[in-house]
Amino acid sequence: MAMEFRRGSLSEQIVEVMQRRIHSGEYARGDKLPTELELVSEFGVSRTVIREAIANLKSGGLVTTRQGVGVFVQQSAPLRPFFIEAGDLDRVAEAVSILELRIALEVEAAALAAARRDGDSLTAMTNAMDAMSAAILAGDDAIQSDLAFHRAIAAATDNMHFLKLFNYLGELSVPRARVNTFAIAQESREDYLNRVNSEHGRVFDAIEAGDSDGARGAMRLHLIGSKERLLAGSKRPV
Repeated sequence: MAMEFRRGSLSEQIVEVMQRRIHSGEYARGDKLPTELELVSEFGVSRTVIREAIANLKSGGLVTTRQGVGVFVQQSAPLRPFFIEAGDLDRVAEAVSILELRIALEVEAAALAAARRDGDSLTAMTNAMDAMSAAILAGDDAIQSDLAFHRAIAAATDNMHFLKLFNYLGELSVPRARVNTFAIAQESREDYLNRVNSEHGRVFDAIEAGDSDGARGAMRLHLIGSKERLLAGSKRPV
């Protein structure tokens, strides 16, 4: 599926993604990167753009090419210490603003879902949490399953306007779709996402029990926690 790029040139955006994967260990030192064709398919761009991105990574000392074999992460690739670039600060501020909107929207949606949930909506939430667990094990960022959980809650309100507004926000509502939340929180990808799914579990338990106040509280803690981690990380000395 083609990837949507929002800022900078296509090659710059791809470099940013690949750098994050290398620094997080998703692409370990010495690992062979996906082939050129695989990257073209993943990002939905031309070979020229991929080659430009690889050349950028090579000049930065992160990868090396082996003629006829492929592109590999350098054994000596520097592990970048935590820091947020100026452009990232803009994206953090935007992510925080959207989280504030989500708090206003989804805290009450969780309460309504607890009062109005049915078997189908509870199943949809359970399936989303299970899908997120599977995505975490597979090394995925779990954005779609995360969205599916919150979408199921919006649907459970039995108020189409909650669902329409949530669908309008789409992936923009998930901070890690725009910023490297794992680095900001100084957690591994797996630990970060497992914590998020655990928080989902507490929201689900309250909704399943029909506890509107409990669902409000669990959702508020979940979203405010995300906001506070972003703010704290963006202000951390580098």
